[in-house]
Amino acid sequence: MTIQIAQDPAADKVLSDDSFALLTGMLLDQQFPMERAFAGPAKILDRFGTLDPARIAAADPEAFADLCATPPAIHRYGRSMAGRVQALAAQVVEEYGGDASRIWREPASGADLLKRLQELPGFGKQKAQIFVALVAKQLGVRPDGWEQAAGDYSLDGYRSVADVVDAASLQKVREFKQAKKAAAKS
Repeated sequence: MTIQIAQDPAADKVLSDDSFALLTGMLLDQQFPMERAFAGPAKILDRFGTLDPARIAAADPEAFADLCATPPAIHRYGRSMAGRVQALAAQVVEEYGGDASRIWREPASGADLLKRLQELPGFGKQKAQIFVALVAKQLGVRPDGWEQAAGDYSLDGYRSVADVVDAASLQKVREFKQAKKAAAKS
């Protein structure tokens, strides 16, 4: 299945073809429109020339931050997110031999997958649960217990980026999030 989160064919191809890109898009998905966050890896690829985690981890932090903050930046907080991307890349190299897909290909259970994701820099419980749902719903990676690990994000509907497959579903997820925020304020 082709990922269609960024709503840009070139950026979505990068997400579909590169596991580290998909993981990085999820990392960037906070305090920023989701489609722009998931377009960030394509910007890094265009500017840096590779999404190889070893090369990203080894890059000069200042130069990499400049590259990520150059308009259009990879995130509203491009410089600080550059550091998070490098930290994520370093952990993917150290623990998974540079192959981000091992994070979700190797676990025997949903609980193990969730644990692996929560050990990554920038991945709290909610972000990890959403990513469990994303790989289950869009990549067909469904270790035993993935539904429990993903929590409500495993349910049908339009709850998170895991449910974005086109422009219409992106809008439905936005509406769900807005309604949830409004309810929390009440």
